[in-house]
Amino acid sequence: MDSYDIAIIGGGGAGLTAAVYAARAMRSTIVFEGNVTGGQIATTDTVENFPGFPDGINGFDLAQNILKQAEKFGAQVEYARVEKLERAADGTFVVATESAQYGARSVIVAAGADYNKLGVPGEDAFIGRGVSYCATCDAAFFSGQDVVVVGGGDAAIDEALFTTRYAKSVTIVHRRDTLRASAILQERARANDKIRFTWDTVVERIEGEGGVKQVVLRNVKTGETTVFPAAAVFIFIGQVPNSHLLKGLVDLDAGGHAIVDLQMATAVPGLFVAGDVRTKAARQLISAAGDGATAAISAEHYLASLA
Repeated sequence: MDSYDIAIIGGGGAGLTAAVYAARAMRSTIVFEGNVTGGQIATTDTVENFPGFPDGINGFDLAQNILKQAEKFGAQVEYARVEKLERAADGTFVVATESAQYGARSVIVAAGADYNKLGVPGEDAFIGRGVSYCATCDAAFFSGQDVVVVGGGDAAIDEALFTTRYAKSVTIVHRRDTLRASAILQERARANDKIRFTWDTVVERIEGEGGVKQVVLRNVKTGETTVFPAAAVFIFIGQVPNSHLLKGLVDLDAGGHAIVDLQMATAVPGLFVAGDVRTKAARQLISAAGDGATAAISAEHYLASLA
């Protein structure tokens, strides 16, 4: 069984940054990624809020640059999904994929989170071209245009309020006739003259050519469908952290996020968590990168303490 100083589970912004720091510290490092390196940012057409790129950069290209940087310092990438994570009796870890097992003296879990999707025609086709799960990331691209926000919880209303800084109008589409968001957010939304509400309604299809042009809406009570012109659809119907590997190992909050301290350390010595899978994450690329750097530095300190 191959063994490493630091095993990193997840090749998104947090995981790749952790790999840069870990490998540069001369620690043998392996990164496990089950899909495309870069995580959610790899599907973003233009990233404008990551420092150092005043003209923006394609999300996939940015992820590849960080990957090359990690590999330059010696990080190894294994394109395989981790099926199991265990802590051995001697305090080391066993990382198991479908086809192999790997040993690690410390582990950084940066597996991210998956946004809940509507599952309607056009949603996947227009991700990064008008369909977004992060208004903070993408609202500025739709300045002066009419957009739709789907959802009724705190995240949906908070992001809708943020989007009004740029959009001409924001229509909140909610399947019920009342919001689940906190009272203060509801009050702010109702007082904002850019925000409109479409109640008892779901999105049936997202349509366009090159980018989103309109959404087909269906009233859940009457069954009536309407075509609603919109340049973007921001979807906020929940997020599921990929924390299944941590169950039984560390404490999770009510939403399934790992509880860590400011050093990204869990209660298990040598086990660190970074990015969207941890509790109270900012869910931005820059904060994920910061988490990854912090976790790698903490892992290095942990390994040094064992010497």
